[in-house]
Amino acid sequence: MIDRDRFPVDPWRLVETRYTEDGVSETLFAVGNGYLGLRGNHIEGRGAHEHGTFINGLHETWPIRHAEQAYGFAEVGQTIINAPDAKVMRVYVDDEPISFDEADVRDYSRVLDMRTGILTRELVWETPSGKRVRMRDERMVSFEERHLAILRLEVTVENSDAPVTISCQILNRQDGGNVYGGTPVPAKKAGFDPRRAEKITERVLQPVEYWQDGLRSALSYQVTESGMTAAVVADHMIETDNDYNARQLCEPDITKNVFRVQAKAGVPIRITKLVSYHTSRGVPARELVDRCRRSLDRVAVEGVDAQFRAQSEWLEAFWSRSDVRIEGQDALQQATRWCLFQLAQASARADGSGVPAKGVSGSGYSGHYFWDTEIYVLPFLTYTSPQWARNALRARVLMLPAARRRAAQLNEAGALFPWRTINGEEASAYYAAGTAQYHINADVSFALGKYVRATGDVDFLHREGADIAVETARLWATLGFWRGTNGDATFHIHGVTGPDEYTTVVNDNLFTNVMARFNLRLASRVVRELAASDPRGFDALVERTGLDAGEADAWEQAADAMYIPFSEGLGIHPQDSLFLEREVWDLAHTPDDQRPLLLHFHPLVIYRFQVLKQADVVLALFLQGNHFSAEEKLADFEYYDPLTTGDSTLSAVVQSILAAEVGYQDLAKEYFEQSLFVDLGDLHHNAADGVHVASAGGVWTALVSGFGGMRDHGGELSFDPRLPADWPSLSYPLQWRGAALDVTVTRNELRMHVRSGDPVAFSVRGASYTASEGQDAVVALAGQGPVIPGRPTLRQFADARRDDGTLMSASVPVVTSAIPVITGFPD
Repeated sequence: MIDRDRFPVDPWRLVETRYTEDGVSETLFAVGNGYLGLRGNHIEGRGAHEHGTFINGLHETWPIRHAEQAYGFAEVGQTIINAPDAKVMRVYVDDEPISFDEADVRDYSRVLDMRTGILTRELVWETPSGKRVRMRDERMVSFEERHLAILRLEVTVENSDAPVTISCQILNRQDGGNVYGGTPVPAKKAGFDPRRAEKITERVLQPVEYWQDGLRSALSYQVTESGMTAAVVADHMIETDNDYNARQLCEPDITKNVFRVQAKAGVPIRITKLVSYHTSRGVPARELVDRCRRSLDRVAVEGVDAQFRAQSEWLEAFWSRSDVRIEGQDALQQATRWCLFQLAQASARADGSGVPAKGVSGSGYSGHYFWDTEIYVLPFLTYTSPQWARNALRARVLMLPAARRRAAQLNEAGALFPWRTINGEEASAYYAAGTAQYHINADVSFALGKYVRATGDVDFLHREGADIAVETARLWATLGFWRGTNGDATFHIHGVTGPDEYTTVVNDNLFTNVMARFNLRLASRVVRELAASDPRGFDALVERTGLDAGEADAWEQAADAMYIPFSEGLGIHPQDSLFLEREVWDLAHTPDDQRPLLLHFHPLVIYRFQVLKQADVVLALFLQGNHFSAEEKLADFEYYDPLTTGDSTLSAVVQSILAAEVGYQDLAKEYFEQSLFVDLGDLHHNAADGVHVASAGGVWTALVSGFGGMRDHGGELSFDPRLPADWPSLSYPLQWRGAALDVTVTRNELRMHVRSGDPVAFSVRGASYTASEGQDAVVALAGQGPVIPGRPTLRQFADARRDDGTLMSASVPVVTSAIPVITGFPD
């Protein structure tokens, strides 16, 4: 799953022992803070999969050209752009650069320390003339100072005098391509892949102001179509007892600060590069240059060492409230901490922007925000760093004007959030698997409800969050419709796509209906509670949204009558009204070289089958588990698990949680490890495009809610653990309504410790308890829940019949036959 010779186990560090220029290592060793991200490119700035410097929200727009246009199709695409690259610090000895494909490298290591937030590379190389050169470089993107990155380099020629040149550069790689010395690493696999970013061939960054003042260099730009502005300013400091001189070069797309040193044997050369980035959607680029100056001036006063200390202190606090500890499992512990660290790097300083699917680690998915944030990332933020969760929800508040326009364009009331976006406008060119995913409205409201329940932040709810609840509920009220009369009437939602993108534009998708029901009830409750507790706040909500007196009642009625599909014959919840009419795709007999399906089969082929890209019904069973019985969960899981390809990295974490709950505990651990190593093991062969942030968030949820058994249905904290047999204990902190908690699960007990805050009431397997400061609650556990060996297969449905009596069959579509090859139901 991961090359342990190259990446040895270390619980707190990711260590690389061999030099590589592959895109995966660029992702694994990226550093960022949620606003600014630097990919793990080497400072030489040459071979790379993608020389990447990414800023959350910095994007270009471009017209989407549909082969056949129709009303309401997304018209303007958005894609993240590559900010000027300040990582380059090239070293020349005897006027020869280090070239790793030829260099005699005697020692090498690269370390990402998750306690300090520092990326360090150390190497020793010997020149053809026998000069031994030791290099150490460090890289940090500050969590405390949102706009700051620091790079430090130390070079020592150990056994000889030699001329050493160090060229520190800022490059506009977005438009310069490889003109300035970058060489792309050939891709392992060419061809179409919708997960990759669009490439813009026209010039994107238009130069505005560029200059040098001593050892300070500046570049600034305006983005051609989006109109955004960006600036980068870098300071350089040199420390050495060697003689040296400094040269400069400044052009619109490149600056150089070059230090020519007459190095003496054993006398080090130290260069520190302080870099500040600022961006805006409306401020002139020249003003951003001034902001960069002020940021760097402040660092100069505080000192560089103070920035490194602040980084360590920040991370100490982060781990205190976030670290999940798996006793006796160092390999899993390392991977878990790497995932949690990625969540910090993707969201900590997003500060009101969304959390991109790849964070700021790569250009995959074009830097877009998806529903992944609310369902997979927000739970971690809510229960460990509530302020970050609030910031992420505010990003959705700021999108409401665009969401209202989008809903009106689709003939609905209220608001419709975009499936993928940067600026709030829908950017998906394929409506069937994009815009039709109306469930994003409910996902956002679900995250809002979870946040308010866990934090008690009614101030945010009343001032801003209520608008989300109201406008999303309005959409369901007009999108859905009533069928039947009097007491038999049911509320239906047609023409939607659920989380599973292999089944599109269907009627009564179970996930959508269940989540819309939650959304409608949340909005109704929020409106009524606000009217009762804060009349002035209620009046303000009415003024902002035009709320009518009868809307809350109508939402409640629709929620109570929501149609939930169920097959009496099979004893399961169909994914949608016609899902069971399709034939079953036989995944067990699908060749590996035809996976993932989306890269090898036309969508229409996939849509004709019962086959899932990712968990759909199973996700509903987790998120709204209090509305399903244990028997229903088991039956649904056993039906859908063999149909789920796992082609989406969002799937394994959910399958792990439900597998643990219903009893497939070995399978739960297997799915968990798949999600844990999605990027570290490059299991989906696209880690080079950036970190799978949602999967990393799901790792936390799989640990805390899957094996830790935590649920918060109805605002009540409860636990029903499923600790793996070879884990002595699992410990994790939680923030709950202002209290800081530590939960520890062993095979025999669950312990709740309150570090600070009010007493906390909770339940374990139905029994109620309370923990308080100085008084831990210790609950004895009789086992770890049901245990079912193996995994579900299609064999159990070999004689299964639909409700109309027809027999199901399994097959694999093949090109060489006029009809699918019937394979039966495999084990």
